[in-house]
Amino acid sequence: MTDRIFNVLFLCTGNSARSIIGEVLTNHHGAGRFRAYSAGSNPKGEVHPMAIETLGSLGYDTAGLRSKSWGEFTGPDAPQFDFIFTVCDNAAGEACPVWLGHPMTAHWGIEDPAAVEGDGQGQAFINAISYLHRRIELFLSLKLSVLDGMATERKLKDIGQIEGASLKAENPQ
Repeated sequence: MTDRIFNVLFLCTGNSARSIIGEVLTNHHGAGRFRAYSAGSNPKGEVHPMAIETLGSLGYDTAGLRSKSWGEFTGPDAPQFDFIFTVCDNAAGEACPVWLGHPMTAHWGIEDPAAVEGDGQGQAFINAISYLHRRIELFLSLKLSVLDGMATERKLKDIGQIEGASLKAENPQ
């Protein structure tokens, strides 16, 4: 067992829902082994209220969450990431910054719960949390110390294809 803490970054365009959820779930379930962050290419400036409400109702700590630009993580004082996951199809298709250390990347696209309006929005957030929770659970169970880089990257991409994958995640171009 290693004492190393792996840094994980979840990317989305707006950094208001899915990437925030990924950050919260990974920090909660990976405590001690993983430290997660989230950012967006074009941040909304606030975390979606339903994300905070739903995560809070499930017992997750939402204190200090904020919508932020991926530019915060490109400077010399930024953490060096081991893993970067895009969780929205738009962010997966964008030209990302060059990340120091060449982290492993995978696309874990799921549909945007914030795009659902009306009575179905609460369930859309529950679904998004459930889909991301399953991906993160599989990710955290990987024996990273015994997998080589290519095997790990293949497993990360496979995780992105499980139930709940967005249409573009299921059918990459």
